[in-house]
Amino acid sequence: MQEQDINEDINEEQQQVKQPKLRWLPLESNPDVLNKIIHENGVDSEWSFTDVLGFDNESLSLIPKPVAAIIFLFPGTKTHKDFLEKEESHLKIHEQNISPNLMYFKQTISNACGMMALLHSLANNDHLVGPGLFSKIIEDTRNMSPDERGEYLESCKELAELHDYGARHGQSATPALEDLFTNHFICFVQVDEHLYELDGSRAFPINHGKSVDFVQDAAKIMRQFIERDPKDNEYSAIAFTKTA
Repeated sequence: MQEQDINEDINEEQQQVKQPKLRWLPLESNPDVLNKIIHENGVDSEWSFTDVLGFDNESLSLIPKPVAAIIFLFPGTKTHKDFLEKEESHLKIHEQNISPNLMYFKQTISNACGMMALLHSLANNDHLVGPGLFSKIIEDTRNMSPDERGEYLESCKELAELHDYGARHGQSATPALEDLFTNHFICFVQVDEHLYELDGSRAFPINHGKSVDFVQDAAKIMRQFIERDPKDNEYSAIAFTKTA
């Protein structure tokens, strides 16, 4: 009987290991798609995502103000991955101060980085989020750990359906689910006067220090991304701003 129980436990573990990781279709960096998603789910139409036309001062000056968050899309090259490993090793030794008011979600769903960046934008500006799916997610997960939030998102069918809708209504052709994608979305927000880089696939959020000018400070970090790998031109950003 004991041997049978052990075998059953082994079989259950094997089934868990073989269980495929959740995989979504990727979102494209398209303000129109993101705006439809947020405006139909509790965010006032006065606040919208808009393209950032460039990372120079003149282009940044054209972004409508105020700016609540910036979503950045960049190529996930080997150069970038090598930098992340060094940065995380450094930060594990030199511990950061992370505001308890920051909401950070771990990403456990493949290709969900666009929705993660969107969630980070809204969850850290929850005063702009009215009743709807995003408000429910924020309230349900407010007192959870980042890992628990990731597990919550895995089981949120409404979010999966909303993401799928957004992924199928971009300007480009809908890719196959099994296609490989290297471009990656992250989010910049300002919480308690500090600039945070939020990437759910990383071990923790990154505190870039005191921020006096959110847009300029975030742009400085984005330019550093570009300078590390200038040969690639697949860099873009959209800002969550008051547009009306």
